[in-house]
Amino acid sequence: MKIDQSSPKSACRPSRRDFLAGTAAAATAAAAVTAFTIVPRYVLGGPGNTPPSETVNIAIIGAGGQGRTNAQGLLGHDDARIVAVCDVNEEADYERFYYKGKAGRGPVLQMVRRHNDGRGRSLTVGEYVDFRQMLEKEKDAIDAVLVATPDHNHYIASLTAIQHGKHVYCEKPLAHSVAEVRLLTQAARRAGVATQMGNQGHSEEGIRLTREWIQDGAIGPVTEVHGWTHAGAGEWHGWMTEAPAERPAIPAGLNWDLWLGPVKKRPYHPAYHPYNWRGWWAFGTGAIGDMACHNLDPAFYALDLGQPETIQASCCRVSDEVAPLASLTQYTFPARGEMPPVKMYWYDGGIMPPRPDELEPGRDLDGRGNGILFVGTKGKMMAAGWAGTPRIIPETRMRSYKRPAKTIERVGGHHRDWLNACKGGKPASGNFDYSGPMTEVVLLGAVAQRFTEKTLYWDAAALKVTNAPEADSIIRPEFHNGWTL
Repeated sequence: MKIDQSSPKSACRPSRRDFLAGTAAAATAAAAVTAFTIVPRYVLGGPGNTPPSETVNIAIIGAGGQGRTNAQGLLGHDDARIVAVCDVNEEADYERFYYKGKAGRGPVLQMVRRHNDGRGRSLTVGEYVDFRQMLEKEKDAIDAVLVATPDHNHYIASLTAIQHGKHVYCEKPLAHSVAEVRLLTQAARRAGVATQMGNQGHSEEGIRLTREWIQDGAIGPVTEVHGWTHAGAGEWHGWMTEAPAERPAIPAGLNWDLWLGPVKKRPYHPAYHPYNWRGWWAFGTGAIGDMACHNLDPAFYALDLGQPETIQASCCRVSDEVAPLASLTQYTFPARGEMPPVKMYWYDGGIMPPRPDELEPGRDLDGRGNGILFVGTKGKMMAAGWAGTPRIIPETRMRSYKRPAKTIERVGGHHRDWLNACKGGKPASGNFDYSGPMTEVVLLGAVAQRFTEKTLYWDAAALKVTNAPEADSIIRPEFHNGWTL
């Protein structure tokens, strides 16, 4: 399907300002002249219909598996309206992957249009291949942008949206490198836009309970954290350690040059697209980048960890091209006020922490392949992945624990928290000022996985590994194809 980049149907859409002014004028005229003028319910509001003045108009950048999932979530909110969909790929089959089914620009557009038809909304939804053209041509129609591209395009898409004054929700990890994360966080703060990273468990009950209980002293001061995922990059790149030499034809409907974004040009290969890019350093950040923003989030939130002093990693089959099949990555954090120093361990690819003595026989530490364990001076506490509900171990300790009052504000879900912020409410709890520094630390682990022979010493202010200047090229990667960092 050929897309007309000039998109005349989108260019003819009224600006949001003109639309709102016209709606108000039409409603006033209708009241003054006749009682028989019919105005669609979605214009005036009412049960199940939010008036435009209270609606957040959103553009999707990246309509693959996670983009489709996010779009479905947004459509569940009456005050969210998807007005444009942008993806470099028209359609991809995700049936053999985690997401299942079809995704891409076409399927997500169809989903949005079916939703609008079901709500009685005859609304135009813009269709784009290049997000730069979309942000320019739809600048008066878009309030906010949701970015769900592969990792290597998070920065350029999110920063461009921020430069257009748009609120931004970006999937995890926030960017592909430490420097990109720092710059993106600073840009969002300067622009004053509402932001959120897509670590969905951060808006749920479990992570708030974890912080409240740890602050209550449920297990004493925490000195160790162990987080894990069953995922390993091997499931994305197999046993490959070098870029594939074959040059298959680029699938119809895929703009490969735009998909590459700032990455140095290389031939298309299905080993990268549409899903397995996660295991390749050029495009993804391995299992640590994919899952630590979920599973280590409770540690950053409950312990106010800040930046580490050192990072070191041991890996199985890692190369300059691919992330490891399995890894153990260790961070050390200094004392913070009255809180003691912390050692934090990350395990992926099937490696697990030692089984705690406090865990009853037959009880599962695995957490269905993802989880976190806190070790305090007076006990231990664990939770499943994605910031799940915490449990003190053994269960007898959990049952005898007198839970403290709930003091942290609860929110109605991750998208809801961001939408409220877009409409002038409090900053979302996972905004870039929180999720940016956390992502920097996670991505430092991905740096350490490429320097397994060293313990890296980190200078956060200077964004430098003081004992490994060769790490600079990973912390501040070179951009290509006309893009600059």
